[in-house]
Amino acid sequence: MIHLETLKSDLFTQNQWRNRLIVESPQGPRIQVAGKTYLSFSSNDYLGLANHPEVKAVAIDSINRDGLGSGASHLVTGHHREHHLFEEALADFLGVEAVLLFSTGYMANLGVVSTLFDKTSSIFEDKLNHASLLDAGLFSNAAFQRYHHVNMADLQRRLADCHQQSRLIVSDGVFSMDGDVAPISELVKTCREYKSDLFIDDAHGFGVLGKRGKGSIEHCGLQIKDVPIFMGTLGKALGSAGAFVAAEKPLIDMLIQRARTYIYTTAMPPALAAAARKSLAIIQEEPWRREQLQQLIKRFRSKAAELNCELLDSATPIQPIIIGDNQRAIELSEGLLQRGIQVSAIRPPTVPKNQARLRITLSALHTEEDVDFLVNCLADLL
Repeated sequence: MIHLETLKSDLFTQNQWRNRLIVESPQGPRIQVAGKTYLSFSSNDYLGLANHPEVKAVAIDSINRDGLGSGASHLVTGHHREHHLFEEALADFLGVEAVLLFSTGYMANLGVVSTLFDKTSSIFEDKLNHASLLDAGLFSNAAFQRYHHVNMADLQRRLADCHQQSRLIVSDGVFSMDGDVAPISELVKTCREYKSDLFIDDAHGFGVLGKRGKGSIEHCGLQIKDVPIFMGTLGKALGSAGAFVAAEKPLIDMLIQRARTYIYTTAMPPALAAAARKSLAIIQEEPWRREQLQQLIKRFRSKAAELNCELLDSATPIQPIIIGDNQRAIELSEGLLQRGIQVSAIRPPTVPKNQARLRITLSALHTEEDVDFLVNCLADLL
C-alpha cells in the first residue's frame, strides 16, 4: 500500500486537499450548509429541476407503486417498466433508433468504449475530455492518443498517421471545466473523411443547449443521428441521476449483451427513471428555462468583463474565472463564502497545473439580482 501520510502531506503542501460540503437542503439557487444559507453557484442543476415539485411527485408516486430499489441487474429482473418507458421517450425525443440507460455517466463511457473497441483499434480524445472518457480510452487496450484541445489540424495529422482501420474520435460536447462547446460539425466532417466513428459525451449540454434542448449537437446545427454514439446524463439538466447512450439499434443491442458496466450492476431505482421522464417532458414544455439561463449567462459575462476577469470563451452555464494559483483560488472561494456565496475552487488534477479557477455555474432559477450580487462580491475580492 502507498504511504498515506506522505500522500496526504503532499496534497496539503500543493493546496490540493479537498473537503466535502455537507449540504442540508435540496439543490437550488440557495443551499444550506452547517445551518447557514448560501447563494450557490456550484451546482450542475442547470434548469432547476432537481427540486421541482412535479418531478418529486412523480418519483414519490413511483416509490409508492414500484418500491425503491430495482433489486437486480437489467438482465435479471431489474429492468423495470419505468426504465423501458424512459428509454423509449428519450429515443423519440432525440430522433434515434434506440437508447440504453446506465447507472452513471462514468459507467456509460467505460461500457461503450470497452465493448466496441479493443487492441485492434485507435482512439483519439480531446485533451480536456472528462476523466471518465480518458479512463475509458486507457482501459480499452486500444492505441490511445490525446489531441490538442479542439485542434482539428492536430487531430487530422494524427488520423493521417494511423494505420488501424477501427478508429474512434471521442469528445465532450460541452467541456465541464472550461464551458466551451466542441466543434462538432468539424468533428463529423473529419470522421467521414478519415472513416472514423464519433462518440460525443454531452453530459453538460443535453437539456441546456439547442432550441429544443437536445444539446450541443443541435446547438451546432446537426441531428443526433449525425453522431454514431451520443451519451447524456440525467443528473444535471434533468435533475435526476444516471446516464444514457443513444445510437442505432444494433449498437445498443451489443451493449446490452457485452457492456460489463451495464450487465454487472444493479439497475437504477425505477423512481429515478420516472422522475427523469417527467423532467424530459418539462424541458420540452418550458423553453423559458433555457431562455432565462441564456439571459443570465450574458448578464454575468457582461458584468464580469468589466472587472477584467480572465473569462474563457463559454456561452454555457459553466463560467470559470481562471486564477492560476491554488492557494489564491482557495482564498477567493473562502472570501465568497464569508459573503454568503458558495463557489468551489477547482484545482489540479481536475484542471491542468497553474489553471486553478473559480468554476461558476448558473441556473435558470437564479435571478438577475443573484448574478449582480455575485459580481459585486467578486469586485471586492479580485
